Order: sequence, then structure tokens, then C-alpha cells
Amino acid sequence: MQPRKPQQIARELALLSLSQLPVNPKKLEKLPDEQLVAKLVLGAVRTLTTEVQDTLNNAAGELQRSNDRLLTSQTRASDLNTARTMLQEAITYTQTAINQLGTAVDFPELIQLANQDKEVRNYAKEIIITVNENRNIIDQIISDALVDWQVTRLAQIDRDILQIAAAEMKFMGVPASIAINEAVELAKRYSGDEGHRFINGVLRRVTEQKQTA
Repeated sequence: MQPRKPQQIARELALLSLSQLPVNPKKLEKLPDEQLVAKLVLGAVRTLTTEVQDTLNNAAGELQRSNDRLLTSQTRASDLNTARTMLQEAITYTQTAINQLGTAVDFPELIQLANQDKEVRNYAKEIIITVNENRNIIDQIISDALVDWQVTRLAQIDRDILQIAAAEMKFMGVPASIAINEAVELAKRYSGDEGHRFINGVLRRVTEQKQTA
């Protein structure tokens, strides 16, 4: 397994802490390195904890609904098929939660690099500040690429992944192919089973619209 580059670590750190940090980027710019790292890591832990808990709650809900359907059914095929679908949803949610928990294994590396590698700190900070300073423009770019969907209805982790990729493409000079590939990899680690395909599709449309603009 190839070691990850500093910018890849920085993207992950930015993703996990983005929703937990102050919206005012000026506050972030003034923080000493030690306080910045502490805030990034704490935000990352909080985000991952929330994501896993929400996913497990969804799985528990699907399991309960599946069980209720089986208990109240009279072995009708439609009831059994519905229960089977619910059970499959529960399994999918559980697998996503397991994947999210698995990423916690990388936390020591992430924390160590954030403390020791200035490039990781600086790029994570640059991403967060760029997203916060240009959120309206970035959300409009994403919204234009969504089909029958709204940015505000996206899962938080999916929205953050899209915002980071759009910020990198629009404001940070990152080639579209790299930004999309990195976003897809983040989605495979943190989003649902179909999340990375959804992220890929939206960002492909972003680049298509950019070319036709």
C-alpha cells in the first residue's frame, strides 16, 4: 500500500473537521499551529462519531421496521419482499458504519502528520478557509450539477466532499481529474455504498458545465 501524500491527508482532515469549525475563516487564520491542529483533530473526532452514530441508528430503524413487517405479515410475498428490502438496507447501513469505524485506525497517522507536517496543516486550513469564504458560489456550482436534488438535502458528509472538490477546482487550481478522483476516494471511505458513484456523477457534471460555460 502506497503512503498517502500530505495533500490527501489534509483533504481528509479538512473533510472531517469542516462542519465543526467556525464559519468565520478569519478566526482560523489567526490560530497558532498547536491550537489549529487541536481544533482540526477534535472536529474530526466529533464528525466521525456523529456519522457512525447516525448510520447505526438508521440501521437499527431498518431492522426494527423489517422485524415489524415480518411479525404482522401473513407470509404474503409482498410483505416478505418488503421486509427483505428493509433488511438489506440495514445491512448496507451497518457496513457503512463499519467502514467509517475502520478509518479510525488511521487517526494516529492523521494526528501525527497534522502535528509534524506543515504542508498538511496549511493545506487543510486552506481548504477550510476557501470553502467558508466562497460557500455561496461553491454551493451554486454544486446545485447546478444536481439533478432533481438540492444541496441542503444532501447528507452532510457528501455535501462536504463536494464542497472541497468544487473549491479545489474553482479556486485552488487543482486539475478536475485529481479533485474528482480524490473526492471519490473520500466518498468510498466515509459515504454510503452508492456515495462514491453519486459524488463522481455530480462532479463530472460540474466539469461538463464548466466546459460549456
